[in-house]
Amino acid sequence: MRCLLSIGEFARLSRLSPKALRLYDELDLLVPARVDPVTGYRWYAGTQLDDARLVAALRRVGVPLADIRTILPMEPGPAADAIAAHWARSEAEHTARRHLVAHLVDRLHGRNSTMYEVAVRTLPARTLLSLLRRAHQDELVPIGRELFIHRLRRGGVPRLEGIAGAPFLIYHGEVSDDSDGPVEWCWPVPDAQADEIAAGLPDLALRSEPAHEEAYVRRDVPGRWDDTTEAEAAVQALAAWGARQERRAHGGIRLVLAPNPSGDGTGPISEFAVPLR
Repeated sequence: MRCLLSIGEFARLSRLSPKALRLYDELDLLVPARVDPVTGYRWYAGTQLDDARLVAALRRVGVPLADIRTILPMEPGPAADAIAAHWARSEAEHTARRHLVAHLVDRLHGRNSTMYEVAVRTLPARTLLSLLRRAHQDELVPIGRELFIHRLRRGGVPRLEGIAGAPFLIYHGEVSDDSDGPVEWCWPVPDAQADEIAAGLPDLALRSEPAHEEAYVRRDVPGRWDDTTEAEAAVQALAAWGARQERRAHGGIRLVLAPNPSGDGTGPISEFAVPLR
């Protein structure tokens, strides 16, 4: 007992409250070295202070508990890389929020502002394999990964070349942590093979999409639009562009996994797009 620290002393030295320490124990994040079997009182080893102080510091910069759980057992080098990656994501999210707020302020003052450059392209008529489901925000990536990567790409399902063959999602309703609006995952396939492919995937729908123009905005870096604020900023940019150009959107907002022109294996370039009338 003499070499252990009471929860009060450990809280003082680690700058974590006793309430937080009890929570972290329940989550198996910081488990006490000893718990009195009669009173339930928690005692901590001095060697646990480094981990506790790291947890405290990471919580102060907004690292989620789930990420901290992953970081704690890491060696110092990989842990440092994980923290740096988290901070890079946080800065990108903060930048997106700043752009969105600036755009909203300008709009309310009657001024035009540009958050993202909007371009227009023409897409040919296509045949699509699609999956329509209701999903919350946190379900989009797991569903898309299972369908696009594991079932279709690794299953050898062919698709069209270039941007016309890029997989995409269509948001047919509001999607958030609280709203499970309908989402459609789409994979363009060659017309000549469409029926044969669809026969082997009976849970997916096969449908045609006519040729159309679409307005789109592109991210500067590979990867998905992780932050909903960044996505909202892109949607706002498309809406503002449409109003200025007097072009009406037709159908739901699309998240397009566009081919990466660098070819360096870092993944697709995410775009938001909307079909135009």
